Parts: sequence; C-alpha cells; structure tokens
Amino acid sequence: MKKYGFLYFIIISTFFAGIGFTSCGNDFLTAASPSSKPYGSDSVTEASVNQNLASCYHILLRDNYASGYNQIYLMSDLCSDDIFKGGSDAGDQKNLTELATFTCTPADNLGGLWALYYRGIARCNETLANIDKLGGTGGKLPQYKAETLFLRAFFYTWLWKFWGNIPYTTALLTASTNFTAPQITADEVYANIYDDLKAAEATGGLQLTSPEIARTNLAAIYMLKAEIVMYQKDQSKYDEVADNMASIIASGKYGLLSDFAAIWLQENEFCKESIFESNMGSTGISSSDWGPSAGNPYSDGTNLPIFISPNGLVDPDGVFETGGWGFAPARPYLFSVIGDLTGYEGKQPFFETGDVRRTASVTYWPLSTYSPRWQDTGYFLRKYAARKGYAPEGNPSLSYCNNLRIYRFVETLLNYAELVGAKGVSAKQGITAQSCLDQVRSRAGLSSIPANQANIELERHREFIGEGRRYWDLIRWGEAAQTLTENFLIVSPNGSTVDWNRTWADNKKYLPIPLDEVNARLGTPYEIIQNPY
Repeated sequence: MKKYGFLYFIIISTFFAGIGFTSCGNDFLTAASPSSKPYGSDSVTEASVNQNLASCYHILLRDNYASGYNQIYLMSDLCSDDIFKGGSDAGDQKNLTELATFTCTPADNLGGLWALYYRGIARCNETLANIDKLGGTGGKLPQYKAETLFLRAFFYTWLWKFWGNIPYTTALLTASTNFTAPQITADEVYANIYDDLKAAEATGGLQLTSPEIARTNLAAIYMLKAEIVMYQKDQSKYDEVADNMASIIASGKYGLLSDFAAIWLQENEFCKESIFESNMGSTGISSSDWGPSAGNPYSDGTNLPIFISPNGLVDPDGVFETGGWGFAPARPYLFSVIGDLTGYEGKQPFFETGDVRRTASVTYWPLSTYSPRWQDTGYFLRKYAARKGYAPEGNPSLSYCNNLRIYRFVETLLNYAELVGAKGVSAKQGITAQSCLDQVRSRAGLSSIPANQANIELERHREFIGEGRRYWDLIRWGEAAQTLTENFLIVSPNGSTVDWNRTWADNKKYLPIPLDEVNARLGTPYEIIQNPY
C-alpha cells in the first residue's frame, strides 16, 4: 500500500495557489511560494511555515517533467557509460542527445532543471525568512529550519554539479538588483552548500531518523555532506564525513534489505535501507495529464518509469507495462558475466557469477517482445521500470508512484569503505572499511575482496546502475576523460547501426548556462559569465 507522509496531505489540504512553471527571465529566483502565508504577512505561524516547507519539498516531485524531461538521475546517467539516449531518433528530445554526447549549447540543455531548482531555492529562502520572523526557536521551528536548509543545499548541489559557476543567494530578492543574484565560482558554491548543511546540523532539530515519512533527517544531511565533500575532493573534511558515516552505521537505525531486487517495489518504500526518498504519488487531485497539467506545479507522480521502459512490450509474466518510450537503453556489458569470451564496445564483462544485482538492475528483453527504437540494445534499466498497478490514477505516462530512492544505507557503507579503506582516513567508532564492503558484497551473494580503491569503485558501479551515481564518480575519480571518450558503432539486435562518438574533457564538467538566463541579466548589476563548454 502506498505510504503518504505529511507532504502529500499538506499539498491536498491546501491545494497550492497556482503558479506557472516558466523557465526563464528575471523571475527565475523569485517565483512565489505556493503557500497562503508569504514572507511579510502579519499572520505567519508555525503551521503556515510548515505549509511553506511543504512547498519546498514539492520540488522533489517535479524533476521528471519541468519544461522538458529532466529527471536528475536519468540526466546524470545519460552522461555516463551505462546507457544510451534512445527514443525514436536523435531529434527526439534533442537536448538529451546533446547531453549524452557532450555537445550541449547555451540554447539547448537542461533549462528546466535550472528553473525548477531555483524555484525551490526561492521557496526555501522564503521559508527561512518566515522562520526568522518567528524568532527561529520554540516549537518545531528548529526542525523546520534544519529541513529547509537541507533542501536548499540539495537544490544548490544539483545546480553546482551540472553548472558549477552559478548565481547564488540566500536572501529574498528585490527590484533594486532587478531580482537577480551574483554569480559565484563553483568552489564558493561548494563552501556555501557545506555551510548550510553545518547550520542544519547545528539547529539540533533533527534525529538520524524522522518520525514522519518523507521528511528530512540528520542521516540525510550527513549523506549530502559526504556527497559534496567527496565530489569536491576536499580532503580537509574527509575525517568529518567518515565520522558522520560511522554514526549512521553504528546507530543501528538502518540496514540492508536482504532482497536487493525488492528494494524498488512499492511495499519496500521507506524500508530500513532508505535514508531519504521522494514520495511520488498517483492519487487524487494532483494526478497529472497532458495539456496544461503536464507541467503543472501540483503533480506528484513521475514519468521516469514509462520513459525508460521498452516500447510495445509484451511481458510474458505480466509484471511490466506495455507503453514504454524506449529511452535510456542499457549497454549490454552491464548484463555480462565475468568469464564471457569477449567484451562489448570496449567494455569487459562486468558482473561476477551469482551477483544478484545483475538481473535486478538490468532486464534483457528478446526482440520478439517489444518494438525496438533508436540505439536499441535489447537491455533496459529495471529498478524504476514501469510496473503494472503503479499508476492507478491520472495519465500513466506522468503519474507513476515509484519513489526515487535518493540515499540508501548501502551508500553510507560504500562512502565509509572508500574514505577509510582507500583515502587513508582513520577508522571511526570501531568500524572497519572491510566490514562495510563485506556487507555490500554479502547481500549481493558474493564473497569478501580487499577494500581497496579499485574494488570499491567496481562495487559502486555495480550497486548504483540506474541511480545516477556513475558519471559523478568518474569525474571525482579523475577517470571521466578516459572512460567517456568513445568512438564505435552501436549494433542493435535487429541489425540497425548507429555511430557513437563523443569526447569528454575538463571543459565538459559544467554545462553551458541556459542562454535565456544569460540574456535576461544583460545590463543588470549581476551579469552572467558563460561557462567554457
């Protein structure tokens, strides 16, 4: 049965005042919060702050369709070596083809994500201003402040990872600066995100687990902090985040679900392995349909399952839906087993014999069971695939209720194993890197191997297929240029072929800033300097 937490019920009960989802122009940081108590209102209360906060969380439900298909983990994996773009042809969602081949332009990239997360930041800034107006202490205000700081840090993290040198503000914007904010360097953005997370910890308002599902907890703050510190390769903070990981592990509040394949089933949402996930729904007034509602701010379902599933599928077991769009076909090597005679497209066999993650992460469908599309491989991502019964209301193309697992406990174990086993950080709280890696492999049905850098990298790759980790890991490990520069022929099961050519270099780390945002700031106090993509 679908679990609905505080966010869903606040959304339904307040039925947010309508706001548009236009992506560009001077209002990109100023979209009003869908709350009945905006900043400056004389009737701000703790309850109305909670409504403000719900509007911040709601951004987590909107990344699947925001002026384009912009689901954050899928966009990340398109840049990796795990999937191709797919769809009907190269021109179908052309910006995704360009994203996958590192040929984006300022006029054509992920402008929907840019607008969406800045909208979330504006809501967070308003919520924090209202908390400050109430004094910031007493009741649940410290909790609400910590949650809001986390969400603002989360939204800025994705803008930082994709674009690097971005406009940054923690204040409500005014006409005096034409409603714009100063652009700062990627390193400065990182420092500010870190400061927000430290401030969230310092409120003392959160525990490692939350009594209400879908709300931020201290463990999620620790996980986001580890993510940014490790991506930045900030060695001065490795010891701190290793201790944070140890605190989660030693608490006993989280653990690995024994059945890896079952993690993504509806009955295992918010299971013991889940540290933080977005609570997608498919019920009631907020279910989406095409037309004006497709991009509306009320939708609480996801498009990802249909997007990545094979077109015209006839599943003999009746588990998966038929209406997939055939995007994001998986590369065949992700289904290969070590000991196979040959590699594929320069990739060597990937999984050890008996690794349960292989068939739980990727599905091979015979050509007779679906209609092939562009860059077809016969292999498809399975974790978030469209399952029957997972879109009970609304248009199923937009209304799947598969929760996005943002942080799983297994990543805590792998973060700690890497920091202590490979980065030279001293062990914390009596926990060894080897014990953490052994837990991950034991759940996968495998025996122990040494907790060194090469082995931990391989385990992360196997564990997080389809979860948007691979591309960012390759960058932080310094392996992106070698791994992601490719030139070969994709040969589909039906015999069709597609040239695959792309080159990754250091200047590809940050996308070009959307052109409309650059143009909108010409002549203002805060003009934008374009990234050298």
